[in-house]
Amino acid sequence: MGQTRTEKDSLGSMQVPDTALYAAQTARALINFPISGRPLPAALLNALVLIKQQAALTNAELEQLDPPRAEAIAAAAAEVLDGQHAEQFPLDIYQTGSGTSSNMNVNEVLARRASQLLGLENDRPLHPNDEVNLGQSSNDVFPSAIHIACARQLQELLLPAIQQCEELLRRKSTEFSEVMKIGRTHLQDATPVTFGQIFGGYARQVQLAQERLSAGSSALYELALGGTAVGTGLNTHPEFAPRTIARIARLTRLPFREAANHFEAQSARDALVAVSGSLKACAVGLSKIANDIRLLASGPRCGIGELILPAVQPGSSIMPGKVNPVMSESLIQVCARVIGNDACITLGGLGGYFELNTMMPLMAASMLESIELLGRALTLFSERCLAGLQVNRQRCEELLEQSLALVTALVPAIGYDRAAELAKQAHAAGKTIRELLLTEKLLPAEELERLLDPRQMV
Repeated sequence: MGQTRTEKDSLGSMQVPDTALYAAQTARALINFPISGRPLPAALLNALVLIKQQAALTNAELEQLDPPRAEAIAAAAAEVLDGQHAEQFPLDIYQTGSGTSSNMNVNEVLARRASQLLGLENDRPLHPNDEVNLGQSSNDVFPSAIHIACARQLQELLLPAIQQCEELLRRKSTEFSEVMKIGRTHLQDATPVTFGQIFGGYARQVQLAQERLSAGSSALYELALGGTAVGTGLNTHPEFAPRTIARIARLTRLPFREAANHFEAQSARDALVAVSGSLKACAVGLSKIANDIRLLASGPRCGIGELILPAVQPGSSIMPGKVNPVMSESLIQVCARVIGNDACITLGGLGGYFELNTMMPLMAASMLESIELLGRALTLFSERCLAGLQVNRQRCEELLEQSLALVTALVPAIGYDRAAELAKQAHAAGKTIRELLLTEKLLPAEELERLLDPRQMV
C-alpha cells in the first residue's frame, strides 16, 4: 500500500493510501467486495458525479451550502467528468444492493479533491456526507443515476445505431427490389418473393424495435432524486430535487423530471425491467435478420448462395479462400448476451423489498452492457456487412426455376390435387415444373408461361 494516512468513519479508523482521494468507507468496501474486478460502468459513474455536481450548485442557490465550497465540489466533479481520477473509483459492481458504497466513494473523492482545490485539506475540509451528499441519500441518488446513464446511452449510442441499420435495410430493399428469389417457410421451398420485399420486412422489424425502445425509455426520464431515504424527502429542501433535475435536464438535453411518486421510484425498478424487455425484443429481431443473412449467403457454391457477403477477413486457419459470416456471428452472440442480461434484470426487479430495491448495481451494469454491446455490434454489422451486401442474381434465378413451389400458381387453373400430383411427378423425374408441363402439354404454352412467371406471383 505504500505510504498511508488514517481516515475515520462511523465504524472507526481505516488506513488509506496517502495518494487516494477516497476515504474510509471506500477502503472498507474494497476489502468487503473483491469479487469480479469490474468497476461501475463509466456511464453510471459519470451520472453519479453529474448529480453531485448539480446538487452542490443547487444547494448553494438555496443557501444550504457555502458557495465557494459548492463551486469547489462542482469543479472537482468537472475533472472526473473530463476523465481525470478514474483510478479513484475502484469498487466492484457486486456490492451493497443500494449502491451506497459507490455513492460514498464519489462523495469521498469529490470532498477531498474539492478540499485540495480550496487548500483546506487540513483546515475544515469538506465533509462527504454533510456537504457533497447534502439533501441526498444513496437510495434516491443511485436509481436516479441509473436512469440518467441508461437514457443517455440509449439516445447517444443505441437508437442512432438502430436508425442507421433501418436506413441501410431500406436502401437495400430499394436496390434489390427487382431481384426475384424463392421464398422459404419451414426451411422448405415456398412461393416467390423479391429480395426487396424481404429487406423491406427487415427494415420494418428494426423500425418497430426503435419505436418500442423510444416509447419504453420515456419512463427513464422520471428521477427518484428528492425522496432521500424512503421516499419521504427527509432532510432535503423542498426545492432541491426539481431545481437539480432541471439543471441535469438542461445539460443532457433530455426531459428528466422528478418522479410522480417517490415511493414507487425507490422501491421498484419496473422501468428498467420494461426497457430491458424492449432490448430483448430488439435483440431477438436482430438475431433473426443476422441469421437469415448468413444462411442466405451460405456456400458460396454448396449452400443457398443467394447473397454475397463482404469479405472482411479470412474465414479459416486451414481452408484457404474461405469467407465466413463473421459480422452476423458477432451480432448474434451479442443478442444472446442481451437476452441473458434481460433475465438478470428481471430477477433484479424482484429485489424490491419494502421501500427499496437492493439489486441496483447488478441491474445497472447489465442494462448498460446490453445497450453498449448492442449499439456497437449493430453499428459494425451495418457498416461491415449490410452496406456491402450483394445479391447473386444468377443463383436466385437458378433456384427459383428449380422450385416445385411454382406449381402453386397453377391451382386456380387445374386444382390443388392435380397440382400436388404434378409436383410429386416432377420431383420424382428430376424435372422442373416447367419442363414437366411442357412435356405433358397440360396447358397451352402461352398460358403456362403466364402462370409460371414469378413476377405475377409477388
